[in-house]
Amino acid sequence: MQCPTLGELPTPPSGKTGWPWTEESRRLPSQTSEGCPWPCISVVTPSFNQGEFIEETIRSVLLQGYPNLDYLVIDGGSTDSSVEIIKKYSPWLSYWVSKPDAGQSDAINRGLKMASGVFATWINSDDMLYKNALAEHALRIGFDSSVVYVGICAHTDENGKILSMHRGRIHSLKDLLRIPEVWRKGGNIVQPEVLFPRKLALELGCLTPDNHSCMDYELWGKFFLAGAKFQYTEVPFGMHRRHDQQKSNDLSRSTESLKPITMRFISLAEGLSEEEKASIRNELQAYFAAYPEAQWRGSGRLARWGLPKPIVTGVRKCRQTVRKVLRFWGIGLKNDIRGIQA
Repeated sequence: MQCPTLGELPTPPSGKTGWPWTEESRRLPSQTSEGCPWPCISVVTPSFNQGEFIEETIRSVLLQGYPNLDYLVIDGGSTDSSVEIIKKYSPWLSYWVSKPDAGQSDAINRGLKMASGVFATWINSDDMLYKNALAEHALRIGFDSSVVYVGICAHTDENGKILSMHRGRIHSLKDLLRIPEVWRKGGNIVQPEVLFPRKLALELGCLTPDNHSCMDYELWGKFFLAGAKFQYTEVPFGMHRRHDQQKSNDLSRSTESLKPITMRFISLAEGLSEEEKASIRNELQAYFAAYPEAQWRGSGRLARWGLPKPIVTGVRKCRQTVRKVLRFWGIGLKNDIRGIQA
């Protein structure tokens, strides 16, 4: 499918401006300079009750100006405004569905299996593609079906304002396993910045269906174990939105999920000596054992003061409720409230 133009899409909601509301990406010609068709790129958006953000997600994909786009939205039976929004953009979607599923990984897997692209990625329904992401990649980098491409990801606030630009530094399975030194120190690969060969993902079984918190980490490990080449492109590619309700905020859950995955990767790593495996295994086991208390103490002022967890948790839930109510009424938080990290 040729990406639609800005004028062909529904009018954005009142007051919405900038990318991807009133701006669109540059449009590529229908063929490469060699007269060949551009490789098909599939984008899958798993969706569930993200009506606040999903329209921005959909527009950021459709307005890429890419001549051969395959876009699928797999909704898990949302009960908010998500389905209404998806229907509004359905003429430009390759496929969409809304019915209960087994979670995010299951939705992504179904999308990847139904897709037709040579390359693929998934963009969650609260994230976005960067303006000109596909065109810049096509013109500056090109395509090699044996390569996993890693671009740059913009971290944004819940309103889409860019806070920082992220560059990963994972170049090997050993790097991937260095969770305290690399992955948790800003060297991680952020999912929206990745474009990978779809066939490779299918051959490796895509995502593990019951992995609900670090499925991307596990997929990168599968790629490394399969001998895939990772190329860092320096192309701004994805936009990762930070907000209170995102799953990635639950570091305790993702850390717990990482334990069996990392141990399995260590045992399968043919490029590591037994001494290296033992060293990495011991370091990770020590990190995982110490993490719960360290994470709690570092999670905010009240925890550092040693207040009981039920009290701290209650204060944090109240604060989140206040934020939701104020956001619903369009009222910004006062600085003295916003600045408190309980």
